[in-house]
Amino acid sequence: MTIAMNSPVPPAGSTSPAPTGAVAARGVFKSYGSGETAVHALRDVSLDFERERFTAIMGPSGSGKSTLMHCLAGLDSIDAGRLWIGGTEITGLPDAALTRLRRERVGFVFQAFNLVPTLTAEQNITLPVALAGGSVDQEWLKQVSSTLGLTDRLAHRPHELSGGQQQRVAVARALLTRPDVIFGDEPTGNLDTATGAEVLSLLRRSSREMGQSIIMVTHDPIAASYADRVVLMKDGSLVGELEQSTPEAILGALAKLGA
Repeated sequence: MTIAMNSPVPPAGSTSPAPTGAVAARGVFKSYGSGETAVHALRDVSLDFERERFTAIMGPSGSGKSTLMHCLAGLDSIDAGRLWIGGTEITGLPDAALTRLRRERVGFVFQAFNLVPTLTAEQNITLPVALAGGSVDQEWLKQVSSTLGLTDRLAHRPHELSGGQQQRVAVARALLTRPDVIFGDEPTGNLDTATGAEVLSLLRRSSREMGQSIIMVTHDPIAASYADRVVLMKDGSLVGELEQSTPEAILGALAKLGA
C-alpha cells in the first residue's frame, strides 16, 4: 500500500502554475460545528486526480470520503485550502460562476438515478444542455448512446426502463457535456450485483475508451476494484492508495483501517 503524501499549498494569489489534472486539492480543511462538538471532516487533504483515470475513494464510515467528494465538486465549501477543477480554481468562486462551471464542466452520477419521470431517456440525457440554453452535439449523443447500449431506448420513459438502463441514462447525461470530471456517489448502491457490474464496466470503458475522468465514492471493494486507483481515507485524512487492485487486496487494506 502506497502512503499518500500531501503537496505544499500555494499561497492565495500565487503565480505558481495551476495543477494540470482533472481535479486537485491542496491543504483542504473542513469542519462541522464548533468548540468541543466540532467534527473535523477533512484534515489537510492534498491530492491530484489525473485526467482520463477512474479513481475510487474509500474508507470507514465517517472517514470524510463523501465530504471530500462534495468539496471537490464545489457542492460544499471548505474552511481552508485550495481546490481546482480542470485547471480552474474554484476556491472562493462566486455562486453564479460555480454553478455555471458545475453545469458545463462537471458530471454527476448518484445512487438515485435522478431522472425526470415525464421525460424520455433522450430528453433526460440532454436536459443539462437544454437548461443551459445550449445545443446538443448530435453525433456525440449518438456515440454515447451507442456505447452505453441505449440507442433503442431513447424514446422510453424511466418507468419503461430497468434499473440498469436508468443508470445508463444517468451516465450518458453525465458524459454528454464532455465534462472535466464525473463524480459518482455510490452509483451502484441501488442496483443488483449483475447490473452493478454492468454499470461499473461502463464507467471503466468511459474512462479508457472515451477519455473521461471519474471520481467515485464507494464502500464496496468489488466496485472499487473496477477503478485504476483507490484512495484510502481515515478520520478525515489520506492514509494510502492502491493501484489496479483486486477486491481482496482492497478489503485487506480497509481491514487495516478498521473499516
